[in-house]
Amino acid sequence: MSLQFSVLASGSTGNAFFIQTPTQKWLVDAGLSGKKMEALLNQIGQSASDLNGIFVTHEHSDHIKGLGILARKHTLPIYANMPTWRAMERHIGALPTEQKFTFDMETVRSFGDLDVQSFPVSHDAAQPMFYAFRHAQRQVAVVTDTGYVSDRVKGIVRNSNCLVFEANHDVQMLRMGRYPWNVKQRILSDVGHVCNEDAGVALSEIIGDATKRIYLAHLSKDNNMKDLARLAVAQTLEAKGRPVGAGFDLFDTDPVVPTPLVTA
Repeated sequence: MSLQFSVLASGSTGNAFFIQTPTQKWLVDAGLSGKKMEALLNQIGQSASDLNGIFVTHEHSDHIKGLGILARKHTLPIYANMPTWRAMERHIGALPTEQKFTFDMETVRSFGDLDVQSFPVSHDAAQPMFYAFRHAQRQVAVVTDTGYVSDRVKGIVRNSNCLVFEANHDVQMLRMGRYPWNVKQRILSDVGHVCNEDAGVALSEIIGDATKRIYLAHLSKDNNMKDLARLAVAQTLEAKGRPVGAGFDLFDTDPVVPTPLVTA
C-alpha cells in the first residue's frame, strides 16, 4: 500500500475526502452527518476510530456538518487555519483544546509519512484553503470551492498523479435555473465556483505525464449532471490538445456514494 484515497462524498449537499498511507489515515472535511460519515468510511473498509484526524478546508456547512460530532465521538484532532476556526467554532460545538490545531495557509506539514501542503482558493469563506498530499514521490491534490484557478494553485497541483477537481455547474443550466439572481451572480463570480468549461481549461494547464486520474467534484445538484460535466470537460481538454484516454482518465464523484479506494 502506498498513497491511497477515496472521494467519500462530493456535491452541494456534502463533501468529504479520505486519504491514507501505510501509517496515516485522514479526512478532508466532514460535510455530512456523523452517522453518514461513519457509514461512508465503512463502505470503503475503513473506520472513523482509526483516523489520525481531520483537515478542514473552510467553514461552509457542506464541509463541516458532521465535523464536531465525529471529532468528539472518536477524539480526533482537527486542523484548520485561524480565520476558519473563528468562523466555524459556533457551528461545530464545544471541543477540548487538545483536539484543536492550527494549520496555516501556504504551509507544508509532515504527519508521519504524509506531507501535506495547504494553498489558498478564491471562495466566499473566511480563509478557504485546500490541500496537496505527498507520499513516496506521489501526489494527490484536492481543488474545489473556487471561483477561478490561480496560477499559484496550478503550480502547486501541476502534474499530480491524481486530482480531485471542481466542475460545479453548467453555465446555461445555472442561468436558466430556479436560483435567485443574487445566488447566480455569487456562483458565477470569482469567489463562487468553477464551471465545467473553465475546469477543462484549468486542467489542460495542470495535467502532466504523471497525471493518471482526474475526479470531477462538487457538481451542483441543480445546475449540472455527471454526463454533462464529463462531456464538457473532455471536449475542452481535447480542444486544448489533452484528449482523455491519452495517459489519463476522468472519473465521476457522487453526493452519497464513495469512489473506490484506489492507489495514486
